[in-house]
Amino acid sequence: MTDSIWFVREEFSSEERALLAPHFTDLDGPVFALTNLPEVVKGALFARYSRSPKSLRRLFLDEFSEAASGGVVDVGVGRAEQLYQRVFLEYGDDSVAQLGGVHLACEQASQPLAKVLEWGRLAAYLEQSTRYVPYDDRPGGRWRYVVPPEVAAHEELASRFSAVLDSAFSTYATWLGPLQDLYRSWFPQGGDSDFVYRSSIRAKACDTLRGLLPAATRTNVGIFATGQSYEQLLLRMRANPLAEVRAYAGMMLTELRKVIPAFLTRVDRPDRGGEWSAYLASTRSATEEVTASLLGGSDAGAGAGIEAGVEAGVEVDLTDFDPDGETKVV
Repeated sequence: MTDSIWFVREEFSSEERALLAPHFTDLDGPVFALTNLPEVVKGALFARYSRSPKSLRRLFLDEFSEAASGGVVDVGVGRAEQLYQRVFLEYGDDSVAQLGGVHLACEQASQPLAKVLEWGRLAAYLEQSTRYVPYDDRPGGRWRYVVPPEVAAHEELASRFSAVLDSAFSTYATWLGPLQDLYRSWFPQGGDSDFVYRSSIRAKACDTLRGLLPAATRTNVGIFATGQSYEQLLLRMRANPLAEVRAYAGMMLTELRKVIPAFLTRVDRPDRGGEWSAYLASTRSATEEVTASLLGGSDAGAGAGIEAGVEAGVEVDLTDFDPDGETKVV
């Protein structure tokens, strides 16, 4: 980039430029991206950036790199970890945990777990779509659904649970082929390629049948989030009443610590994350108790019907009624 009246060009020696080149997309202009750096180092760089008069590239040279040895730059991961220890834990500056992110895959998750992972839209997500992916295969010899540990612990209940879900998946698989044949008769191939046409017909069939798939259906969830978002997610997951959710929280914490350990030091500390998770769990329990006492132990609040609501003393006035209402909605 040529010099501009809008900014002052920063000068670097040839040796410095060699150190910077693998990690900064531009060495001359005022706008650039960071590349080929550990997340902890990128975050620490920005954390120091906010408290230093130096430019980011100069900070990297002065504090986060050492002279190249054999053409390889020694990036200061240790220094970055120490910086987080001081700023994040001792000073309580949570903003630095927003400066590093990780792509994480959570596979074979039930639908309830997927909703927990995506709670609050704290991150960016991609989920395996039942609209486009057929669920008629049986990896490992079984349909793609989760038997929750709470159900598996009771033999008779687990047997009934599996029988119902096997029937749902079997019905889905049975109708997937015939439904595609029907759609081919309704929507003949026009100018689309064979691949596009087959994909379109299959998507129509999957979209029609996916209502048969139960909440236990397994899915794959891809997440991209900052350290702060993962911390908040894990605190809630560790307090969740579902065993599957708590188990995934443990696995996620293990894997995330392989990439951004400094961001997640507080999650399982008894005096920090432990207290937060305990608070969330106790609050949920207390709320359930209050709800039960107010509703007199009935299921009216859970949609048990008008009769249950009346028995619990809940009164409503029906001011209008359209006998064709459901037909109009459909």
